[in-house]
Amino acid sequence: MKLLTKAIREKMIANGKAQDAVRGTEDEIDFEPVVKLFNPCGAGTWLLTELDSDDPDIAFGLCDLGMDCAELGSVRISELESVRGPFGIGIERDLHWTPKQTLLGYAREAWKAGRIVA
Repeated sequence: MKLLTKAIREKMIANGKAQDAVRGTEDEIDFEPVVKLFNPCGAGTWLLTELDSDDPDIAFGLCDLGMDCAELGSVRISELESVRGPFGIGIERDLHWTPKQTLLGYAREAWKAGRIVA
């Protein structure tokens, strides 16, 4: 499965460009996540909002590796695509997930619960 479709990639690039204009200011944008990725064979969930405009392989979002410490940060899409678990199963995109709040809302819930609650 392709982790990011063309439409998802375009939305995340647009979000990255919009964020570039206000990054580091009080006007930074708290986007709704565009995509949820997960490890079907174990821990690992990523709620991603944007792609870096200079390096679109770098995504930003809420990352939870299952160690009770979800954090906001960056991840390389190519690294997620290269992960292989048992039987060669890789990271997947949640096809049935839709965001219900902004990334910071999910982050606050995750910090309380010790994991992403999506």
